[in-house]
Amino acid sequence: MRIELLIIDPQISFCDPDGELFVPGADEDMKRLATMINRLKSKIDDIHVTLDSHHLFDISHPIYWKDSNGKNPDPFTIISVSDVENAVWTTTIPSLYKRALAYVKALEANGRDPLCIWPPHCLIGSDGHAVVPELFDALIEWERTQIAMVDYVTKGSNPFTEHYGVFMADVPQSNDPTTQINAKFLQSLENADRLIVAGEAGSHCVKFSLEDLIDNINDNSYAEKVTLLTDAMSPVQGFEQNQQDFIDNMVKKGVKTAKTIDIRLILSNCS
Repeated sequence: MRIELLIIDPQISFCDPDGELFVPGADEDMKRLATMINRLKSKIDDIHVTLDSHHLFDISHPIYWKDSNGKNPDPFTIISVSDVENAVWTTTIPSLYKRALAYVKALEANGRDPLCIWPPHCLIGSDGHAVVPELFDALIEWERTQIAMVDYVTKGSNPFTEHYGVFMADVPQSNDPTTQINAKFLQSLENADRLIVAGEAGSHCVKFSLEDLIDNINDNSYAEKVTLLTDAMSPVQGFEQNQQDFIDNMVKKGVKTAKTIDIRLILSNCS
């Protein structure tokens, strides 16, 4: 049995109560996850950690947009196609208007979530970009005892598209391969007999990462290899139903759910 762990965005911005975009419950999620890693250690063959990595100037940050009075939108503002077409919101850089309009139209066309403005978070080089300390300590201990390296994968540094899921941006940009399907990362997961998935937030980045993985990996039965840790992820406040719908849909596809305390038993039953 080859056991791999995929941890989505376990960063201070999301997982610390003082983080810019703290997900309620994420601090305790990551403590439970750290305890699980310390407990399992040698049973985990590989660990993959995604890192949300943004610039301040980003299409989902307030600085990118303004209203007719020059005011930036408040965090959690939803910007629709109609809002952009009717100048409720326009780009702070006028030359980007047509590109932004095409973007919100593309979001609507491909069925992704509408554009949501977030507090600036996971800024490259900031404290918020780092892995929350307790989990980081567990990852370092795993590296030390297993003589292995955690596979860190960044996403989100293109300012013209949201990048919730690690495998592709919400609207891939033709001139930026980092926003297109990450075939190399997909292929690296194909040999896992069991993939354990956790992280933040279950309503957004975990959701899109796992959905894109199952939709794009070259294995029609891959969902049956996945275990989603329901006590090691939480939803963004106000988006609780998104997470529940996601879990329900994944279970229908064959994904198993578990809590961190039960994972050893589940893995032993899979051997």
